[in-house]
Amino acid sequence: MEQLKNGKLTVEISSHGAELQSIRNNAEGREYLWQGDEKYWPRRSPILFPIVCGLWKGQYRIDGKTFELPRHGFARDMDFDVVDKTDTSVTYELTSDEETLKVYPYEFGLNVTYVLSDDTINVIWSVKNLGKEEMHFQIGGHPAFNLPDIKEGDKMRGTMLFDNELPLTKIIGNTEGCIKPERFDVKTEKHIWAFDEESFADDAVILDKSQVGLAVILDTDGRPQIGLSFDAPCLGIWSPYGKNAPFVCIEPWFGVHDWAGYEGEFKDKYLMNHLLPGALFMSNYEIKVFS
Repeated sequence: MEQLKNGKLTVEISSHGAELQSIRNNAEGREYLWQGDEKYWPRRSPILFPIVCGLWKGQYRIDGKTFELPRHGFARDMDFDVVDKTDTSVTYELTSDEETLKVYPYEFGLNVTYVLSDDTINVIWSVKNLGKEEMHFQIGGHPAFNLPDIKEGDKMRGTMLFDNELPLTKIIGNTEGCIKPERFDVKTEKHIWAFDEESFADDAVILDKSQVGLAVILDTDGRPQIGLSFDAPCLGIWSPYGKNAPFVCIEPWFGVHDWAGYEGEFKDKYLMNHLLPGALFMSNYEIKVFS
């Protein structure tokens, strides 16, 4: 377990999955990150790679050959190496091996860096194509945050501020874990979305087409608590339906589920990323603590 610390925050990350484990306010010891209670959901902030969400029938095809991957891929369940560490930053690395090549036939290097600065955690992804042919992949974050003013046993509810005052639309991934093209309105008022248990009856709320670049959890008085800023084409917002879970996930995605019934090539999936041999993909998102 690696720890980053400054005058405001203490952050802990595990090399297993390069996954955030804790974000605490030093002054009060308040924990902002969901702590993985198995009663609701055992993870905290998994990294999604080389796919985001689900494949139709759990399968995908490259040059006519069929492969299988579990939902969200394999990186979240693998051990990363620590390749750089300071008091306020750490970099993890995962490289393809014989086992990954059996299910994902591309040679890759995946680095995940966390940088703590003031009240902000910068999460940086880099993906490099180490092979000799074009590589196709998706990547995403899945951090879960404790809801303010909610105790265990309370009804799940909350409000979230977006940076887009225009009407928002969502797609939903409830067709055997895959999406359909139908769009549904997401009702907001003055940039603010009020959600509760029923908001997630159809699984995640999926805002694609780069509709938002900021999502901030507010308390019951409308004060910002913690939020994400990102430049990803898709945002997933999720809490496990039917459990009144006291947390919500804010998930920047460079990728999304398969279309229901999709049987095309992996490279042609919706929101797919492509890398030529030797090329590098980089992106990041920021977690900001407001209180």
